[in-house]
Amino acid sequence: MMDRPQMLQTLEAEREWDIIIIGGGATGLGTAVDAAARGYRTLLLEQADFAKGTSSRSTKLIHGGLRYLQQGNIHLVREALRERGLLCKNAPHLVHHLPFLVPNYQWWEGPFYGFGLKVYDMLAGKLGIEHSRHLNLNETLEAIPTLEPQGLRGGVIYYDGQFDDARLAICLAQTAASHGATLLNYCEVTSLIKRQERCVGVRATDRETGKQLQISGRVVINATGVFSDRIMHMDNAETPPMIAPSQGVHIVLDKSFQPGKTAIMVPHTADKRVLFLVPWHDRLLLGTTDTPVTRTMLEPHPFNQEIDFLLSTAAQYLAKDPTKADVLSIFAGLRPLIKAGKRKSTAALARDHTILVSPSQLVTIAGGKWTTYRKMAQDVIDKAIPVGSLPQRPCVTEDLQLYGFQNDLDPLAPLSTYGSDAGRVRNLKNEDPGLVKQLHPNLPYIWAEILWGIRHEMGRTVEDLLSRRTRALLLDAKATLGIAPRVANMLAKELGKDAEWARNQVETYTQLARNYYLE
Repeated sequence: MMDRPQMLQTLEAEREWDIIIIGGGATGLGTAVDAAARGYRTLLLEQADFAKGTSSRSTKLIHGGLRYLQQGNIHLVREALRERGLLCKNAPHLVHHLPFLVPNYQWWEGPFYGFGLKVYDMLAGKLGIEHSRHLNLNETLEAIPTLEPQGLRGGVIYYDGQFDDARLAICLAQTAASHGATLLNYCEVTSLIKRQERCVGVRATDRETGKQLQISGRVVINATGVFSDRIMHMDNAETPPMIAPSQGVHIVLDKSFQPGKTAIMVPHTADKRVLFLVPWHDRLLLGTTDTPVTRTMLEPHPFNQEIDFLLSTAAQYLAKDPTKADVLSIFAGLRPLIKAGKRKSTAALARDHTILVSPSQLVTIAGGKWTTYRKMAQDVIDKAIPVGSLPQRPCVTEDLQLYGFQNDLDPLAPLSTYGSDAGRVRNLKNEDPGLVKQLHPNLPYIWAEILWGIRHEMGRTVEDLLSRRTRALLLDAKATLGIAPRVANMLAKELGKDAEWARNQVETYTQLARNYYLE
């Protein structure tokens, strides 16, 4: 289990780390798992909460990426499909198979997409799921009765993986910790320490106490996603930017718009992306957009044109047209795409990852996507070993079962994302029977999950608990406003804070939540 005060104590006691990782998103957490599992003394520092940024704002898919197949990036698709298979095997409590339907409204779409999906099946090889197949009109409407029927000819169905991104991030943190890694959220790296022009550590600030920390390490890895340039500029202010950030927006609707268990994949939208309409936590998730942005921030805001685009595109494929009044939550994330020449469209940029070693020996990994986090971690640790003159040790994560591994769970059952910890979460009712009550009639979570998130998953704020330990904020933003005070009081009690601290937490969360629903 993760305990922040104990983690901080361990950090202060260690004289030198083998590997210091900056960034607590998918890439950083995966890197911590790989490093710790190889036996290196591993420290990870995150400026906010784990997965606060991009890594909790994805389309919730573990997939090869049909868009990259359209672009001809066979290598990336094959690699991603292999990683999809490994993750389904190593974290069955967090990743499950999901059918996707490509509706056909033009005569050529059936054979065209059918052929592409056969190639997709082939690239998955032994780690594939089920084979794709054609559906006639009746079979298509039986799979998704709420499809727009006018002009519908049939469909093609294929299979990919679905997950809860923030819960997988917490699982990776727990996995790393179980292998001896030290991880701290709310600990911001403010500068790099250099000796004879070589990066030998970091300076950081514990944002909870304001304490300044000076930390030595044999190698420092920059795994900060869209903030990669910021850390690289700490190393050398003249370093040209490498990130071309792109904003992706998602909308959450009631499941009545698509009540079945099959997702819709629209292979070609007006902005040359694919669009997904995905059942998720008893809701319907629409996403995503691809809008180039110039600023990187922890809390990006959706643009009106992105909301309109998602609603209008979804209306082309659903019998009932969604409107702004139907939106339960809306959230935006930034993709850490790697710049490529003079391309203006971020939709054309691939999701391959890049590893750079600066003259000072700062190691930076950028790009990539959730599905390939494990391979990215393996590659960057392989690169970091000679940089830090560390003993050679092989990667062991291909067959490493992630924390909470349990393969006999119904992935849609309550508490399934906790895996083998689900019983312990439920047993918190022995302290207070009220802990098994729902947070809210519109939300699928119980109060025991809030307490568990505080005690065992380093949840430190109301936002941590309602946005990432549970996904309540993303499922129904307005519904969370009424429960925020009780969450804050539970936090205050567990962390030893006073009533004023709790009130400030509620105020801060209320301001944040307003960005997740439409007035």
